[in-house]
Amino acid sequence: MDDTPKKPEQMTDVAQPRRTFIKQSLGLLGGGALISLLPPGMSAAVWAAGTDGLETTRAKLGFIALTDAAPLFVADELGLFAKHGMTEVEVLKQSSWGTTRDNLVLGSASGGIDGAHILTPMPYLMSAGKITPNNQPVPMYVLARLNLNGQGISISKEYADLKLGLDAAPFKQAVAAKAAAGKKTAAAMTFPGGTHDLWIRYWMAAGGIEPNKDLPTLVVPPPQMVANMKVGSMDAFCVGEPWNAQLINQGIGYSAVTTGELWKNHPEKALGMRADYVDANPKATRALLKAVMEAQMFCEDPANKAQVAEICAKRRWIGAPAKDLLARLQGTFDFGTGRVEENSPHLMRFWSEFASYPFKSHDLWFLTENIRWGYLPQGFDSQALIAKVNREDIWRQAAAELNVPAAQIPASTSRGIETFFDGKTFDPENPQAYLDSLAIKALS
Repeated sequence: MDDTPKKPEQMTDVAQPRRTFIKQSLGLLGGGALISLLPPGMSAAVWAAGTDGLETTRAKLGFIALTDAAPLFVADELGLFAKHGMTEVEVLKQSSWGTTRDNLVLGSASGGIDGAHILTPMPYLMSAGKITPNNQPVPMYVLARLNLNGQGISISKEYADLKLGLDAAPFKQAVAAKAAAGKKTAAAMTFPGGTHDLWIRYWMAAGGIEPNKDLPTLVVPPPQMVANMKVGSMDAFCVGEPWNAQLINQGIGYSAVTTGELWKNHPEKALGMRADYVDANPKATRALLKAVMEAQMFCEDPANKAQVAEICAKRRWIGAPAKDLLARLQGTFDFGTGRVEENSPHLMRFWSEFASYPFKSHDLWFLTENIRWGYLPQGFDSQALIAKVNREDIWRQAAAELNVPAAQIPASTSRGIETFFDGKTFDPENPQAYLDSLAIKALS
């Protein structure tokens, strides 16, 4: 792993002119679902509150070219950061999750970034000094979840006859036969200990595949997944959209599962910020967060999906055809095997189902899985780290300032017991029982 901090990549595209505030307001209030989310008079109230006494109007936020970064794209394109007084926000493309980490380590004062669209475990691993240079902790906060669901596990067309789905067991035999013939096998994910790593490991292990033995994993940045599958670098990969859909559209492979099938409405990306930025700029942080939350509401509205797809498709953001984004945003999943699922309950969520709220119980599952696979040691004090990193209190403050209805704010920091596709359950009151129930693991 290259731990040398790098400069953030600079955007080469000229940003589209921002809409006027009137157009922004009309656009935001155009969908019926969004009207129900935003009480009358809220927009005027947050406009007044958002510009009052901010410590700074600047922030640099990183993103990876993935559909679940849409709230940042929309907040920028619709002028929502500026609406809340954050007039100098730069949303900067990162080439990989490793680059995102490096630039967060630097911070904007040293040419890096202040926060990012990020794999949920990464702020924890950075705060614990597990993925930083010289293992020096870089304190981070999780301010919000950016989405639920929306990732996928895809398989090379080499295994088209298997038509793999939830059961990975047939895959074990196929890759074993390939390895026995002297050919390399691999499953790609995007960052060790990150969400995609955990999803594909869970799926494989449930099918009897030992990830560290039967099918080794390798790291590939999300935008490079399809090209690497095309040249035969891996047999399977786990990544966010639109890359699973694009793989199918290019005839290179097929989808085995969408990750919502593994765990319905599972947490995914987060809005992570350096703790020193948040501590020095609490009002500006809430302004940023409110802009992102409003963007999440916009992205959730079915009436806005086509516009969201067009925004995401721009070269400055994802740079993929809108058709590769829209169907799965709308809940239509063509798995490339003849299976097509309409109105899927596993579509990407941005606001409904408490998608934006960062449940502490979900962060505990991510840390428990990192213990399972040896990224964190046994006996690691996950609860103590969650108490430092998870800032759901700031989310609640921002929600109050936005006048978010009480019904859309969770009453607890826990979503309770979670059930997975293989029948396993995770009780946040007893994570050790969950660990003990797992047959395949690589505890350190």
